[in-house]
Amino acid sequence: MLTSQRKQLILQKLAAEGQVLSKDLSEAFNVSEDTIRRDLRELSAEGLLQRVHGGALPASAATVTFAERKNLRLDAKRVIAKRGAELIEPGQVVMIDGGTTTAELITFLPHSLQITVVTHSPSIALGLADHPLIDVIMIGGRLFKHSLVAVGAAAIENVANVRADIFFMGVTGIHADAGLSTGDYEESCIKRAFSQKAAETIVLASPEKLNSASAWVIGDISLINTMVVEENTAEHLLSPFIAKGITVIKA
Repeated sequence: MLTSQRKQLILQKLAAEGQVLSKDLSEAFNVSEDTIRRDLRELSAEGLLQRVHGGALPASAATVTFAERKNLRLDAKRVIAKRGAELIEPGQVVMIDGGTTTAELITFLPHSLQITVVTHSPSIALGLADHPLIDVIMIGGRLFKHSLVAVGAAAIENVANVRADIFFMGVTGIHADAGLSTGDYEESCIKRAFSQKAAETIVLASPEKLNSASAWVIGDISLINTMVVEENTAEHLLSPFIAKGITVIKA
């Protein structure tokens, strides 16, 4: 079998099963695990999968530029964001991460809602400028232009002084076993810091993020309490999260 044929079959198996193991692939193709690891390394370099210990997971499609991500599955993001906005109660302190799905979330906040929003995203802050009853507290730091958020030591230090009711965490990958991930190291650090200061952490899990992974781990799936997904999301995709105690809300 040609290497290109084997790689194509690996990708087909990954798409069908959501995960591949090097040992199983080695036995299935009757080649060494070193050969399989080389295949996975090359496929990862092409952005076609995300290598993890012992195998690979689907690579998240949510790691392209902010402008490109903005229109990726926009219909699904809006439905999920609307349901997420309904989880906010008046008087709460709400931390909102940067991202294209959270950008949709704030469009569904009524002008009569009185809350305090803490964010490290200038675009989220500007999007709430015309909400008269929403106090906005900005977390400052170095601007990470790929995601248009503040990152770095100063940002994490400021997060330490917050106690919030809810944190809407943006991720590029969410997987029951591989956990929560994103495409940048410093982003992973500040997301983890935010989650540690919230009574409840929610992920708005648009389809391209579900059961996929990116290079930098934010933390175990236990960091979050709730995930909001599309109504038509297959039950077999959600059952591993439910088994781990995550509340799944369908939008």
